[in-house]
Amino acid sequence: MEYTLMSMRALPPLLLLVLSGSATAAFFALTVPTEVQQPGTQPLEVLAIETSDNCMGCHGYYDLETEPYRIWNGSMMSQAGRDPLFWAAMAIAEQDFEGSGDLCIRCHSPSGWLEDRSTPTDGSGLDPVLDGDGVECMLCHRLTNPDGSEHNGVQNSPFIANTGGPNPEAHLGSGQYVLADGIDRYGPYGSAAAPHPTVQSNFHRSSDMCATCHDVSNPLVGDLAHNNGTENPLAPGTFSGVLGDPVTTKAAFLNKPHGYGVVERTSSEHASSGLIDFPVSNFANLPIELQAGILEEIYTASIVAQTGGDYEDGTTRNYSCQSCHMRPVEGLGSSYPGAPIRLDVPTHDLTGGNTRIGDLIIDMDARGELVIGGGLDRKDRSAIGFAQDRARRMLESAASLEVVGNTVKVYNLTGHKLFTGYPEGRRMWLNMKWYDASGNLVREDGAYGGIPVTIGSRSGVVETLIDLHNPNTRVYEVEPGITQEWATQLIAMGADPATPLMFDRTNGVVMETLGGLSAMAPGSVEPSFHFSLNNKVISDNRIPPYRMNFDSASERNCLPMPSSLYGNPGTGGEYEHWDEFVMNPPAGAVTADISLMYQTVSWEYMQFLFLANDGSVPFLADTGRNLIKSWNRTGQAPPETMVTTTW
Repeated sequence: MEYTLMSMRALPPLLLLVLSGSATAAFFALTVPTEVQQPGTQPLEVLAIETSDNCMGCHGYYDLETEPYRIWNGSMMSQAGRDPLFWAAMAIAEQDFEGSGDLCIRCHSPSGWLEDRSTPTDGSGLDPVLDGDGVECMLCHRLTNPDGSEHNGVQNSPFIANTGGPNPEAHLGSGQYVLADGIDRYGPYGSAAAPHPTVQSNFHRSSDMCATCHDVSNPLVGDLAHNNGTENPLAPGTFSGVLGDPVTTKAAFLNKPHGYGVVERTSSEHASSGLIDFPVSNFANLPIELQAGILEEIYTASIVAQTGGDYEDGTTRNYSCQSCHMRPVEGLGSSYPGAPIRLDVPTHDLTGGNTRIGDLIIDMDARGELVIGGGLDRKDRSAIGFAQDRARRMLESAASLEVVGNTVKVYNLTGHKLFTGYPEGRRMWLNMKWYDASGNLVREDGAYGGIPVTIGSRSGVVETLIDLHNPNTRVYEVEPGITQEWATQLIAMGADPATPLMFDRTNGVVMETLGGLSAMAPGSVEPSFHFSLNNKVISDNRIPPYRMNFDSASERNCLPMPSSLYGNPGTGGEYEHWDEFVMNPPAGAVTADISLMYQTVSWEYMQFLFLANDGSVPFLADTGRNLIKSWNRTGQAPPETMVTTTW
């Protein structure tokens, strides 16, 4: 029996029980839909991933500055499997399209996915202990380039993660990893003292390796939506468009991942920038405003190797993902006897801008509310706190401000958009406090503070960005959405027309539904936080990286939206790596304090994850409720101050 409806809630009760495989009405997939399947190494095709605890003996607790284990242990890579925000978002995704949870688990708990525990696709089959550590050591250290140019990993037809032909191009993104079988550890060094076999891999110094999970595309939208989830619809014949068709006809198997279903484009943003192939040794040739922050820190760390900024072995070091997020230090990569002292040991820092989810993880673990990965000990909690401090330092080095007259310039000092990554709920803005000659506050733009809210019978105050639509406030964010055409398609496939797209942030009233959008005029689009259904980037005014190339960014679907922002370079041109905001000083103001703020997760997104969870996925029914309660207990994820200046 085949089933093709989007929402199992639309099925007769008897059929619902048959499909769920349970006497309890469950809402998840036992078989991964072809719309969600992707190329790469498949479950049970390779030797099981060893737990990272096996690596701790030699790679942990001997030198905090260099040891891989303890630094990794607190990072969001390590926390990916237990991340409560991930689970609350996956609950909504699984509600919206049964089976889509498999796509989420593939990156957030790869050991569970590779060992065939990702079905049922609600995550209930994952091991509550083993699968909590997320992206573990051996996942990365068994990665091979999917194009087969260096080492051969396991990929069997039709799950080949490259374009094929005599010079195949790798599929890099959405967790389409290709792993080597066996116990060999792959890494950047040709000689290592170790009790296990090691293999040198140039892939491990390439940003392409990080693209494996840090370009995220939605294959089901990429194949089924009328626009393939991009501004550049796919060519006819490179996707199916029919629910349930074989994988060989699907967009994910006939296109590189950055070509469809836009979600995150961190790697593509970097690949389109002028830093992707810019040698660290050429630091002095960067524009003067870029000779600061993280780019200067990398150069300073790299010259310790005494090769002018290159690797100790003389290989050219570019401003790659690894150079920033695994910056080099002098020391030992292992405590194993005979391990050499190196001048460019890559720290397993893996730090981004997430400063708040660790608080929720610790809080929820203490209450037994984590979905998996509970039972953190003192060392785990300490590692998480250390990682959050690193994230704050990373944010402080990611941007700079310059005031010229009544204009403030915000410079992007990173190798991708400022900010980047998971777009929903994250934002950055300018806070400006204007004072008169007596030091009295005249006006505040971009104010953050309490607003009254009512959810059901409960009322209270939450902290959020108050003046969201004030023209005197510059907010940097991504606004994802759903088009009228796609809403109509979804309803025709069985989606519930009453599905709420967004909620009023003060009273929780549904602002629009999928059915309401479908009834609008063709070409209409509405904002939405539905990860698995969004097919349109309505706006994206995040600041481009240095020399971001229009043509590459267009091909990779990571242009600003509208594309006329930041200098409007057009075909053949390059974007500006700064924003200029003309301020509007109030009468009587003689000075102002200006701060660039960043927030990991907003009240508006937390509210959505709570209200949109209808309980139809029993295993995940409480994820939104538990998340928002923990968010409230831990201070409501206040924003971080990245950098300040004065007017």
